[in-house]
Amino acid sequence: MKSINANSSGSTGRRVLFVIGSLDVGGAEKHVASLSIELKKRGWQPEILVLFPGGPLTSILAENGVVIHSVAASNWLMRGVSSKRLRSSIDLILSAISLFGGLWRRPPDVIHFFLPASYIIGGMISLASPVKTRIMSRRSLNNYQSKHARLAQVEHWLHPKMTRILANSRAVWNDLVAEGVDPEKLRLIYNGIDTDRFAAQGDKHALREVLGLGDDDLVLVMVANLIAYKGHRDLIEALASIKDRLPLGWVLLTVGRDDGIGPDLQELTQKHGMDANIRFLGPRSDVPDLLKVADIGLLTSHEEGFSNAVLEAMASGLPMVVTEVGGNGEAVLDGKTGFVVPARDPAQLASALLRLVQDGNRVEMGRRGQQRVRDVFSLHACVDEYERTYEDALAHRCGT
Repeated sequence: MKSINANSSGSTGRRVLFVIGSLDVGGAEKHVASLSIELKKRGWQPEILVLFPGGPLTSILAENGVVIHSVAASNWLMRGVSSKRLRSSIDLILSAISLFGGLWRRPPDVIHFFLPASYIIGGMISLASPVKTRIMSRRSLNNYQSKHARLAQVEHWLHPKMTRILANSRAVWNDLVAEGVDPEKLRLIYNGIDTDRFAAQGDKHALREVLGLGDDDLVLVMVANLIAYKGHRDLIEALASIKDRLPLGWVLLTVGRDDGIGPDLQELTQKHGMDANIRFLGPRSDVPDLLKVADIGLLTSHEEGFSNAVLEAMASGLPMVVTEVGGNGEAVLDGKTGFVVPARDPAQLASALLRLVQDGNRVEMGRRGQQRVRDVFSLHACVDEYERTYEDALAHRCGT
C-alpha cells in the first residue's frame, strides 16, 4: 500500500478536509481545487482525500501546498487483477480504511463531502469518528437517485446528521428540500471562477490562426465532456437544421473528455455533412484561449447543478445559448446575456442559436454577461461564502 501526501505548510488555521472521488478534470473537481488553493491563501489548512488516486489536478494542488491524501494498492496486491472494476473496488476499500484511520489520528475541524459516492462512504465513516462538523455539497439535480433507490435512502438518512448542506443553485436547493432537508441547514453558494483568467485579452487573430480559423469565421464553442446527458446530439441535430442559414465557414469547437459517445457523435456529424464544421478537440488545458477565439458559447445539457463552463464562457465575454436545467437560467439572463431554451428540444435550440447569430446586439449581450459574472459569480465572492459557512457551522455543531 502506498500513500501519497503533499507536505503541509504548517499553517495554524482551521483544517478543512475535502472528500471527493478523484482529481480528474471535471466541474466539481476543478471547483474543489480552486477553493482549496484560495482557502490556503487565506490562512486555512485545506486537505483533500481522494477515493481513487491520480488525476491531472493532483500536481497543481501539490504545487500550491495543498495536502493531498490518496492510497494506491501496491503492485504485488494488484498482480493478476485484470478487472478494472475490481481494481477500483480495492482502491475504494483502501481509501475508506485510510479515511477512518486519519479521522481518528488527526480529526479535521471540518469535513466536507463532494459528490454522492464520497458523501455516502465518507459520511458514514465520519459518524464513527470524533469529527463533529460535517458539510455536504450537492452540485447536481437528484435525477441519479431514481436509478439508485437504496443509495438515495442512505443519502436521506445522512442529511440530518450534517451540520450544513450546500446547494449551488436554486434548482438543487429545491431538490434537497423535497428530500426532507431542513431549510435552516441549507446554504446557497453559487460557483465562483477566477474572472481575470478568462477576461484577460489575447491576440484573437493569432489564436485563430493556430486553429486554422479565419478572422471572419463564426466560431461556436461548447465545453462539456462527451456524456449523453450533456446534449451534444441535440446540438448536432439543431445545427443540421440551420446549417444552410449559417455563415459559410462556421465552426463548432467541442471541448471535453470522451466518456464513450464520441464515435456516435462523429458518425452523426458525418451523416449531416458537417464533419468539416464540427471539431472534437478532446480534453484541453487551453480552454481560456479556445473561449477567446469564439463568438458564441453553448451548453445543451439535459441536467446540471450549476455549470462552471457557462460562467467561464460568460467571463470571456461570450453571449450564451443554454438549456433551462439546474442553475443555467440563474447564470444566463434570457434575452439579456443570451438565450435560455428547453432541454431536449433541437428545434428551439436551433431557433435561439439562429437569433443570436443574426442579432447585431450579440457583442453587447456578451459584455453584459461578463459583467454579471464579475458581480455575482467571482471566485472571491464564492470563497467568502464558504468561509462564512465554515465559521457558522463550527459555531453550531450538530450531534451524531
